[in-house]
Amino acid sequence: MELAQLRYFVAVVEEGSFTGAGARLHVSQPGVSAQVRRLERELGQRLLDRSGRRVTPTETGEAVLSYARAALAAVEGVRRTAEEFSGLLRGRVALGLIPGAAGAVVNGFDVVEALGNFHDEHPRVEIALSEDTSERMLAALLRGELDLAVVGLGGEPPAGISCQVLLDEPLVAAVRADDPLLAQSVNGGIPLAALRDRALISLPRGTGLRGVLERACTEAGFAPRVEFEAAAPAVLVRLAARGLGVAVVPSGAESGAESGAESGAGSRAGGALCALRITEPALNGRVALAWRTAGPAGPAARRLLGRLRAEAPGRPAP
Repeated sequence: MELAQLRYFVAVVEEGSFTGAGARLHVSQPGVSAQVRRLERELGQRLLDRSGRRVTPTETGEAVLSYARAALAAVEGVRRTAEEFSGLLRGRVALGLIPGAAGAVVNGFDVVEALGNFHDEHPRVEIALSEDTSERMLAALLRGELDLAVVGLGGEPPAGISCQVLLDEPLVAAVRADDPLLAQSVNGGIPLAALRDRALISLPRGTGLRGVLERACTEAGFAPRVEFEAAAPAVLVRLAARGLGVAVVPSGAESGAESGAESGAGSRAGGALCALRITEPALNGRVALAWRTAGPAGPAARRLLGRLRAEAPGRPAP
């Protein structure tokens, strides 16, 4: 069994085709196919189902996949560790971000500025950025596919994940200035139950904020009626301004509505929207820097984690 065979097998699974794997590895498609077939013959099992439009792993292939990835990661770790002792930091760091995090400054912390400074000091380190839902990124951290991630937390982080909370903000309901909810508000807040029969606008499932909303509504005895979804709070607010529903967003994370905590009828933003604190119970949305509790495997990722933790505000998540 050769490392190249494992590398080709993993690439085919991730790309869903031999052609895509070949393009990614700069190898001809027949060469990829031949190496994978050789691996299958050696193991005496079919690893890939080639019958559909997309190549998928068989049951055996799924079982083998995690070991193949671990073997490749171990070899990469050996290489990076040896390079670390050469005095020149090299390697690759996979960093996941919730949508909008790259363009935001959280409590004075600018992730793009921090990454730029790190790159200036360590130009041989490749930083691979990706955006996804928090749920999928936390799972990718546990699988070792991501080294670090900026995620939204809907509760306690899963076992094996450590976090540093960067932002902890109350959730508000952003509504038009003529919305009936304003008549129900008391000191700028409304009970969660007031949203029971309302069309809601929220982040997609798998995000921390959506998890907080769904969990609270379930405990209150109803399912949230989410009719519109978007990946960024600013878009949710714009949808609310068009009268499409009540946007549930973090206070301060949106540009179209401001906190109504100091006004009995809510705070107006440009005369178009009002933000009402959600109370009974009060809900909070948290954004956090997350990593595997055991620490990233590569020296470059460990160095970047230390840098981000030192520069970022916040505290460890419970």
